[in-house]
Amino acid sequence: MTDTIPSAPTSHLLRDQTMKQRFVELWRRCLVGDAADEGETIWARLERRYREPHRRYHDPDHLAHCLAEFDSARPHIDRPDAVEMAIWFHDVINEPGNRDNEQLSADYFREKADGSMEPAFIDEVITLILATTHDKSPREPDRQFICDIDLSSFGCPWECFLRDSAAVKAEFPGTDAEYYRGQTVFMESMLARPRIFLSDFFHDRYERQARENIRALLRMIDQKTH
Repeated sequence: MTDTIPSAPTSHLLRDQTMKQRFVELWRRCLVGDAADEGETIWARLERRYREPHRRYHDPDHLAHCLAEFDSARPHIDRPDAVEMAIWFHDVINEPGNRDNEQLSADYFREKADGSMEPAFIDEVITLILATTHDKSPREPDRQFICDIDLSSFGCPWECFLRDSAAVKAEFPGTDAEYYRGQTVFMESMLARPRIFLSDFFHDRYERQARENIRALLRMIDQKTH
């Protein structure tokens, strides 16, 4: 991978500068003892990752969206620095078709933070990153919050949801039939849950719209595949 960062639209430059400052301040805040502050170097690596050309959904826009949702819920989060750190790293590794991206992302964070942050903090962030596999419904509140933040775009207006769904599909390396089959299984599993959003905060905010969006998407997929 080269060190060249692809150019961003002018409208995104201020956002990217703000995100850099925010990340560097968070990284510095979480350091212990006399650990070297490599926040700007880590940020440059994160930015390159999130702006990889194959990304259509798991890109800086998704990261910015998650941070905005985190900000709205922050007063309700027990350990906000750990949750925010997990947000920054939860999609840092995005290899299309790889089912271990969350684990690889967690490993990436451990590699960068090891020796610079408290081991207990590192373990906590890793646990939060792995919660975004969404294969379980965690009971611990902060894990619920990061799951809800990651899925919060399910509850956006239909046009936004449809655009995000197309972006997710554009990242998929297989055939349309394979994508629709897997997406149907995942979406139906979401509807089968008692709650898509585990925290009361996000449940009250997005549950109804998310279920409407998912049902409408499943109808569209059914029309395309039959």
